[in-house]
Amino acid sequence: MKKTKLHPLEAKYEKEAKQESKEPQETNLDKLPKPTGWRILIMPFAQKETTDGGIIIAQETLDRSRIATQCGYVLKMGDLCYTDKDRYPTGPWCKEKDWVLFARYAGSRMEIDGGEIRMLNDDEILGTINDPKDILHAQIGG
Repeated sequence: MKKTKLHPLEAKYEKEAKQESKEPQETNLDKLPKPTGWRILIMPFAQKETTDGGIIIAQETLDRSRIATQCGYVLKMGDLCYTDKDRYPTGPWCKEKDWVLFARYAGSRMEIDGGEIRMLNDDEILGTINDPKDILHAQIGG
């Protein structure tokens, strides 16, 4: 069985939770808001801070890129997502741990330690992708 690669922030949360205690307890991922109803919690794709050649990208450029990003990682889904058989006769458009595309200004933005999350409605998902690096947001560096 193939192991699913975790989003870097999700991996960070799980690593921190394991370091805090050997006893089972909630992870930092569990501390994020739980979407209600038909809402989906998304972690927008974050561009690398340096190019492959080692050039450090300006913070302003990174911030503009983060705001303009149109793809993200599905962290959590509300219990009513894609349950309306009239609207979604073929089934869910995405599931947890999928990379998805959404409109530039879709959803509500929330700042968290380490970045930003968005809360979208299930019908705001435009499609799924295998790897966000395949979608070019901006040509920066090389």
